[in-house]
Amino acid sequence: MTSLPARETLPRYVAPLPEWLEDFGLRMAWPIVIINLIGTAFGFWYYGFHPFTSPHVAWQFSVEPMSMWLFVPDSPMATLFIAISLALWKLGRNNEWMNMLAFFGCLQLGLWTPFVLAVFHNGFLQDTSGPMYAFLFCSHLSMVVEAFLIYRYSSFPVGAISFAVLWYGFNDVVDYFIPIVGTPHHTGLPAQKLMANGWFNHPVHTHRIAAAGAVVITLLATFLALTTRIEKLESRVKD
Repeated sequence: MTSLPARETLPRYVAPLPEWLEDFGLRMAWPIVIINLIGTAFGFWYYGFHPFTSPHVAWQFSVEPMSMWLFVPDSPMATLFIAISLALWKLGRNNEWMNMLAFFGCLQLGLWTPFVLAVFHNGFLQDTSGPMYAFLFCSHLSMVVEAFLIYRYSSFPVGAISFAVLWYGFNDVVDYFIPIVGTPHHTGLPAQKLMANGWFNHPVHTHRIAAAGAVVITLLATFLALTTRIEKLESRVKD
């Protein structure tokens, strides 16, 4: 059984969870891994991957070019990253690159999704039932909580942070600015419609709000990751 890593004395803004909640989350790592894997499977289904029904590819996956599918299901990828991160730590095979992908992913999608759900709530509630709306809102916020468990078993190395910044920075670019193939690949929003040419339209006002939220949150995640590394190093010097 993997023992809990020691809790370092860090400022509240990089370690906001109470110690009991951090310890509980780390002790429950395997159930959390399973929950996140279930969430990943649900997320791929939500985006339109339906392997057991026909058509097998629907909704957003059916519109997006296959070459860009890796950058479409952002939330399912983030829950997959945190599941792998926790599992590798529990197995004694800690991987810092995966830790940083999980940290950035859980913060980015854990904050962006509730942001757009709140800003465009009228549109979402027209297309989504109340219970599903509440589930999406709360489940994504729980990803933020998961992100703040990672500092307990990660040293936040600069190389791994840089890789995560490149991954999520590129994701922001193709989601909102330069799609490379087709139109921007961000998660479908209520104001969007499917056009005659088979692509989604991107109403300017909606697109700008969603893009601003994503970029600001990516910058926030970068700041928190680098600050966490600095604070951890300073804490060790003091000790």
